[in-house]
Amino acid sequence: MNIDLSGKTALVSGSTGGIGFAIAQGLAEAGARVVLNGRERTGVDEAVARLRGRQPRADVSAVAADLGSAQGCATLVQRVPQVDILVNNVGIFSQQDFFETDDEVWERFFSVNVMSGVRLSRAYVPGMVARGWGRVIFVSSESALNVPAGMIHYGMTKTAQLALSRGLAKRLAGTGVTVNAILPGPTLSDGMRSMLREAQQKTGKSAEELAAEFVIAHRASSIIRRAATVEEVANLAVYIASPLSSASTGAALRVDGGVVDTIA
Repeated sequence: MNIDLSGKTALVSGSTGGIGFAIAQGLAEAGARVVLNGRERTGVDEAVARLRGRQPRADVSAVAADLGSAQGCATLVQRVPQVDILVNNVGIFSQQDFFETDDEVWERFFSVNVMSGVRLSRAYVPGMVARGWGRVIFVSSESALNVPAGMIHYGMTKTAQLALSRGLAKRLAGTGVTVNAILPGPTLSDGMRSMLREAQQKTGKSAEELAAEFVIAHRASSIIRRAATVEEVANLAVYIASPLSSASTGAALRVDGGVVDTIA
């Protein structure tokens, strides 16, 4: 199986680190021209340098824009008017009790996690349809199905992404443009590493060991019994972004280590 994305342009939102950066790296390795995105110029410049350090021949550029606003999305589209692969990865999360989560938080989460994908898809998909080929990927979460009691505002946005990806796939039936969502489970991303740093210092254990303990304690249904790596999540995204996945659309594809305890 050879994934060749030569001649394709891919945009990965929120890709200066974590899963987004790993997806961008995987797409670059497959030959795609890759556009990175983050809120701050310094962050995107560092990400470009890091990716070029790992893939010296990578065709990579970046746009600094806050996609939690319509203006930020418009800035990105103005700088990059056409893409073949759109990965709606940008997202925020936080632990917060439902009764302490005010309207501003709900609206911010919806703007960043959901409306960014709406706005970018609305801007880029018509061009994909005109060219007869395209890939749209929403990076959702197992929290879309297992909505966390301590992050209801976050889980809501991830469930919304599933409705959005399924509905858009149906809207684009027969066009050659596919739309899918991927559902990572606990993943040893930059965010999880930061969360575990204090425990590392106290215990002397590795991030991998502590992440596995977290999974066993808080995601007892996990079958792999550990956190996934960002590369493992990226592998699925790169396949879905490729011509090889042409019969997969409208799907919610799990890379959750078996956390979601259903057969279907």
